[in-house]
Amino acid sequence: MSRFFMSRFLLCAAALLAAVSAGAQQYPTKPVRLVAPFAPGGGTDISARILAEGLTQAYHQTVVVDNRPGAGSVLGCEIVAKSAPDGYTLLLGNISMAFNAALYKKLPFDTLRDFIPVSLVTDQPNILVAHPSLPAKSFKEFIALARSQPGKLTYASAGLGAGTHLAMEMLMMSQSIDLVHVPYKGTGPALTALLGNQISVFFSTFASALPHVKAERLRAYAVTSAKRAPTLPEVPTVAESGVPGYEYSTWYGLLAPARTPRAITDNLNQTTVAVLNAPDYRERLLVQGLDPVPSSAAHFSSYLRSETAKWTKVVRAAKIPLQ
Repeated sequence: MSRFFMSRFLLCAAALLAAVSAGAQQYPTKPVRLVAPFAPGGGTDISARILAEGLTQAYHQTVVVDNRPGAGSVLGCEIVAKSAPDGYTLLLGNISMAFNAALYKKLPFDTLRDFIPVSLVTDQPNILVAHPSLPAKSFKEFIALARSQPGKLTYASAGLGAGTHLAMEMLMMSQSIDLVHVPYKGTGPALTALLGNQISVFFSTFASALPHVKAERLRAYAVTSAKRAPTLPEVPTVAESGVPGYEYSTWYGLLAPARTPRAITDNLNQTTVAVLNAPDYRERLLVQGLDPVPSSAAHFSSYLRSETAKWTKVVRAAKIPLQ
């Protein structure tokens, strides 16, 4: 290559880098779509809407939540994975991304390759609840009862392969107990069945079960987080109840399509962390039973990989059929 053409090439490359850098500094210059791959009303939707409001305020550009439920979040994830990597279509994903990587024979995207983790946003522990008529008064009594009656007690889930299913599978494997799985189409129907004394126990999402526990319509055995929940300090964790190392929570995080410029994802990370650390937004999330957990992009990326590996082992050990 001649010096002339080399000089022209370097000048063009420098101009392109300058343009990308300038574009990232001005980002966003138009509305941003935040895809929530579940129906309105759940933890994903709530987290997305509160974060979108904070980002809208910070950027002075509208961030619109677009609910795209279907196939356990696969539909919404696919939309973002195949969108232009320009920062204007983002994903509010959750733990289902780790499950789906193990549950599906073939996904229309690669969970670890086709997304850039930006920041964790919130997480929500689950809580093991039972109908008050069940003889066991505590978690330890429940485990003893289950061991004495293998295959007799039942547990609900929000669907085959849902977090509420895998959380119980992990507990059963660790405690050598055998309960009959009864899948429902969501947390609402599962809680309704438990309140009607149609099943024995349910690993419900915390926010959904909390009103029923407070009203003593359900008995709380233990929470799945590493520490006790501030809103139910009297309820122990599963780990401290005799299952060391047990931890499960439904996490939610912000992701962008692969190949989105680093300057834009860094910008999004810094702004997201600032929103989640703001006292008013933190309080709004905590009231909903969601813990703000802002993080670095590197931490979220490592966490997504470890979660995928962890739940792949659970799915394989539980012999859950691939979908």
